Amino acid sequence: MATVTLGGTPFQLTGELPTTGVAPDFTYVKSDLSNGKLSDIQAKAKVLISVPSMGTSVCQKESRKFNEAIGAREGAMGLIISKDLPFATNSFCEIEGIENVSFGSDFRSGEFSKAYNAEIADGPFGGLHPRAVWVLDSNNNIVHSELVAEIGDEPDYDAALKAVDGLL
Repeated sequence: MATVTLGGTPFQLTGELPTTGVAPDFTYVKSDLSNGKLSDIQAKAKVLISVPSMGTSVCQKESRKFNEAIGAREGAMGLIISKDLPFATNSFCEIEGIENVSFGSDFRSGEFSKAYNAEIADGPFGGLHPRAVWVLDSNNNIVHSELVAEIGDEPDYDAALKAVDGLL
């Protein structure tokens, strides 16, 4: 099983995150409470961003950075997914002017958590998603993946965006 740390203390995930091949499809809850599917997203490059909770400053900063970077790249689309309720992410988006990435919630079915083994299994963040990034091509093939080792750290934006640029 993969592990992440929180303040240096290790915690296990429910399994290993996918790093190659076709990204598993999953259903998520959109901001209007309807269901969406990864397979329905049409873009040359898709950035799938897993975060523990939009209630944390690191997740908010990450969302702002990806919003700006993806907005500058025609043909790219970002989906930030957490177990937060859509109401919370909608408020954040309105206040911050987030328009270039979408938010998806895994609260209803947990399909994302199960398909990607993207759930912290124990500790104070048990049940939440780890911080991770996948870049997918138009056919949902994984071309880049990163599991951020320390939950409080930000991902390697440059590596993810380089992968995006390679697809555009």
